[in-house]
Amino acid sequence: MIDQITQSFTAHRPVILADDLLPAVTRRERWLLLLAGLFVLVNQVTLLIAQERHWSVLLPVGVWAGCAFAGHRVLAWRLPRRDPLLFPLAMFLVGWGLNLITRLVPSYSARQTLWMVIALAAMLGVIGLPTDLRWLRRYRYTWLTGGLLLLAITIVLGKNPSGGGPRLWLGVGDVYYQPSELLKVLLVAFLASYFADHQRYMRLDTIRLGPWQVPSPAFLGPVLLMWGICVVVLVWQKDLGTATLFFAVFMTMLYLASGQAALFLGGAVLLAMAGAVAYVLFDVVTLRVNIWWNPWDTAGSDAYQVVQSLMAIAAGGVFGQGIGLGQPTIIPVVHSDFVFAAIGEEWGVVGVLAVLVVLATLVARGMRIAVQARQPFAALLAAGLSVMLAVQSLMIMGGVLKLLPLTGVTLPYVSYGGSSLLTSFVLLGLLLVLSAGLDARAYLDRGS
Repeated sequence: MIDQITQSFTAHRPVILADDLLPAVTRRERWLLLLAGLFVLVNQVTLLIAQERHWSVLLPVGVWAGCAFAGHRVLAWRLPRRDPLLFPLAMFLVGWGLNLITRLVPSYSARQTLWMVIALAAMLGVIGLPTDLRWLRRYRYTWLTGGLLLLAITIVLGKNPSGGGPRLWLGVGDVYYQPSELLKVLLVAFLASYFADHQRYMRLDTIRLGPWQVPSPAFLGPVLLMWGICVVVLVWQKDLGTATLFFAVFMTMLYLASGQAALFLGGAVLLAMAGAVAYVLFDVVTLRVNIWWNPWDTAGSDAYQVVQSLMAIAAGGVFGQGIGLGQPTIIPVVHSDFVFAAIGEEWGVVGVLAVLVVLATLVARGMRIAVQARQPFAALLAAGLSVMLAVQSLMIMGGVLKLLPLTGVTLPYVSYGGSSLLTSFVLLGLLLVLSAGLDARAYLDRGS
């Protein structure tokens, strides 16, 4: 599938962009960052006035501006042909997230600001490595095995910063990291590398399964084994949201690599069957499905979060209550799982649509990179990362709106959490590197 899409663009691929046009990429990125910074500053000043906060509430905005400036300068030097929309859009969401965390849980603002600095450093570290990404492709088993070992260690040594609930974090002192977040990127990189190396054989060496031709188990066996280990460990930890995310990304990448729609449809059936089994075996799944189906019977207990989330979004109306003027803190863990509900209450439908548009644009730019990539590995990696970003966003937004059962994943770039933010910036760094290998003229086309 990726090959067919890529070939359709090959005949129309323009020549490499002349060096005298490269500053236009930097200028577009700079102006977008300035607009994002203005939005973040206005929100923070409004919060200061509305709640009569101390002027120190503006410090996170200053750190955000420093990160935006540093990232912009390094990107202009290291990746002059990058997509100029990716970094500003991500920083826009991160800045908005800082506004929200400062408003919802002021004591967490400094910690999230520090994680933003660490995440940006990780992104710059990724773009500082060889841009051909051989270090990621050639050592796919090493990277994935290392991620699995970290994940397995959490079964024995895992902690929970809140003191109760699943122990999904590894921590030293007051610093915690969730290995399953890193494993998301490592699994996508592993699948992209493996499928790129075996794509031709997956299409030629097939077996008949009823009316469909599917790839031979000889080629799917190793990848199914590694993916299966990931899912088993995640189910063992009862991190079912991440396990669902892994399954959806895996089936999508398998479809893109093989072009077999039957595999995708079969995966959807398997996911539904797995959900039914989990509903019977796991109390947490049973509870979340029951809440999704009818939250009103337990509105004061088990379904309190979901009901309050729906009420908050309804109270926001079209334009919202205004930052600092609503009551989103009534929702438990609103700064993490239900940050989307806080946006709905204080920014209204306009804010909700803004988040949707920005996330959709990030995904669309990632898929555009996949379509225009010159090599199967780059195409599959960009597509996999974009699909992961899209599925995770839809899972948490659907859960908050009661369109889907809650899964416990975070809203990328916006929710509180260092693990999620760090992983999201690593993902961003990889997409920036992949975009820099394309013809930058496409990024300057009108309407792009």
